[in-house]
Amino acid sequence: MKPLLRGALLLALFVLALVLGFGLPVLWSLDRDVRAEFAALTWQIPTRVYARPLALEAGQAMSPVALQQELDAAAFSAGDGRTPGSVQREGGRFVIATRGFRDVDGAVDPARAEVVLSGGRVSSVRRLDGGGPAFMLDPARIATLYGAKQEERELVRLDELPPLLVSGLQAVEDRNFKNHHGVDPWGILRAMFVNIKEGELEQGGSTLTQQLVRSLFLSNERTASRKLKEAAYALIIEARFDKRRILETYFNQVYLGQQGGQSIHGVGAAARFWFGRNVEDLRPQDIALLIALVQGPSYHDPRRFPERAKARRDLVLGVFAETGLLTAAQRDAARAAPLGVLARPGLARNRYPGFLDLVRRQLASDYPAEALTGAGLSVHTTLAPSAQRDAEGSVARTLAALDKPNRPALQAALVLTDAQTGDVRAIVGDRNVGAPAFNRALDARRPVGSLLKPMVYLLALAQPGRWSLASPIDDAPVTVNLSNGRTWSPQNSDGQSHGVLALQDALAFSYNQATVRLGMDVGPERLSALLKALAEIEAEPNPSLILGSVDLSPFAMAQVYQFLASGGRIQPLRAVRGVLSPEGEPVARYDGRKEEAQEGDALAARLVSIALQDAAKRGTARALASGETAPLMAAGKTGTSNDGRDSWFAGYTGGHLAVAWVGNDKNEATGLYGATGAMRVWSGLFSTLPSAPLVPGEQGIEWAYVAQGQFATTEEECTGARRYPFVAGFLPAEHISCVERGLLDFFGFGASNP
Repeated sequence: MKPLLRGALLLALFVLALVLGFGLPVLWSLDRDVRAEFAALTWQIPTRVYARPLALEAGQAMSPVALQQELDAAAFSAGDGRTPGSVQREGGRFVIATRGFRDVDGAVDPARAEVVLSGGRVSSVRRLDGGGPAFMLDPARIATLYGAKQEERELVRLDELPPLLVSGLQAVEDRNFKNHHGVDPWGILRAMFVNIKEGELEQGGSTLTQQLVRSLFLSNERTASRKLKEAAYALIIEARFDKRRILETYFNQVYLGQQGGQSIHGVGAAARFWFGRNVEDLRPQDIALLIALVQGPSYHDPRRFPERAKARRDLVLGVFAETGLLTAAQRDAARAAPLGVLARPGLARNRYPGFLDLVRRQLASDYPAEALTGAGLSVHTTLAPSAQRDAEGSVARTLAALDKPNRPALQAALVLTDAQTGDVRAIVGDRNVGAPAFNRALDARRPVGSLLKPMVYLLALAQPGRWSLASPIDDAPVTVNLSNGRTWSPQNSDGQSHGVLALQDALAFSYNQATVRLGMDVGPERLSALLKALAEIEAEPNPSLILGSVDLSPFAMAQVYQFLASGGRIQPLRAVRGVLSPEGEPVARYDGRKEEAQEGDALAARLVSIALQDAAKRGTARALASGETAPLMAAGKTGTSNDGRDSWFAGYTGGHLAVAWVGNDKNEATGLYGATGAMRVWSGLFSTLPSAPLVPGEQGIEWAYVAQGQFATTEEECTGARRYPFVAGFLPAEHISCVERGLLDFFGFGASNP
């Protein structure tokens, strides 16, 4: 054998020995590691938090602005009203196509309906899909609780995807996917030829399996060793797993966008991020754009670089037509369509930090913070996005108007609930509404002042045999002996006494002396017990409690007033409706208390509401009787702490209750009263919030005219006669007839004659 040939043979044997001795163990090790990692592949799915779904029905309060806000929050896009997730609007007429979703009460199918608004109400709801009368909008996603990685992902199964998406990806990225074994040399050559021919990066050279390996296991560094490792990984995966498993994994892993620190992985999340739709509802042009983004989501970002994105999308549509996936006509129609992406991403990290703070607290006993993040749960809440936006807008506008150079920095808090259910619809805990700062709505405890007075009157009116709204009470100076041997002599805010007046007037005008006299009659200890029963408030039963000498949060006061707004029912305020598992199955429900009000409680609450409506007509909250809030016939109570440090207002309509606070974090005097600070926040909210007027029920209530200056019934036409509500069966025992008195006077038998 010639020396050269012998040397070549020895070298070949050496290389073979090297491969067998070193390469095979390395390959075996790689095979073991890759197989184990890929087989056990799991993703950390973020927990998603949703607002309440909006049910629409004829007659409910709703404005076009509010409905559009709800649609925007839920990532509906302007369109034909036929494609799921789209809406077609003409003034107050909306044609809406929902996507369908899983709610705590079960699956809600996609639906399509025409909704017409008129006069601040839903005029009609007409289903266009043959469904029943119920029509419900998809809930807006309001927060995302991530785990260790800020990855947005919605897992999909291969058979859930549109066929065009599955076939189209292979046509553009890996035409020989079904036949190669992880690496496709002929595919690389073909891609090079096509790209040179077209002068564009129309096809990639890596197989889908190689792309998947790069995304899951390797970095993007361009080195020979990384390419060799990528090829080895791809060969191993192809040898160990079937094509279906590989393709499904790819669709759930592929990187398709970025929002701040959130990376968008998988076609499920990308469909919602870019289009606000479920992946199965994507149109051909949408599918082409998603596939276009595979080559570079940042470079082809359709929001930042729409021309680049459209050019790449149109190339992909051309490939679809070339491979027979679309006809030429379908290709041309899709190319003519706009990009159709949402103006802003349809994903939310944390839109409403104040509200989410309450959600976390109400879930804390069942789901500690670490159990929520990255757990793939769906948390369904009670928040109304349009109401939250109105609340935030009112706080911002009002404080901007109240800011003055000589006034300390103002802060505000607001809690809005459904008056009938106790569901929390909005929370504002800071004037900088988007900042996760100190949550004043939940944690700021400030003197509530006159806000507690209605509870004193509630206790009195619960004794209809002793007290009614027509009962006389003396607003003369009053002195109370305290347990420490001292005395307490509160005065009215105007420094005046107002003599004997009706109980209703004492509450409507918030007179301190009359209220203390009444409060000492019912007993401070009963007021303390009432606060404990309504809101778990621990308050010392001191006489000063009658005038609100207790520090409470706006949320606690909302819980107290919920009793009045709901007509005498104890309803724990609720922010969470339920929690669904990653598979969409209910794992927890929070239905709240559904007890009916006791008759006595309901009647007393009804009478207090009537008196507080009077306060909003001619008393301390009389500004609400004019302007946009007048039709709501609201009931409300102002509150001011000493030196104007805290401005409060609690008010409710037939649809909503809101408690607002305005003050200063350093407890400095602001110069604001309840009516000039917090009530302006309240009225700013309710001037835009669709809500039903307050109409207290009449059951168990009897109305009668009462003689002027006397606790006796009389006729309507009598001078000074005034109409009051009473608990049925408890009218004044005495009747004074001005008709009879007039006849006696006429015949000379009146009181002036002996």
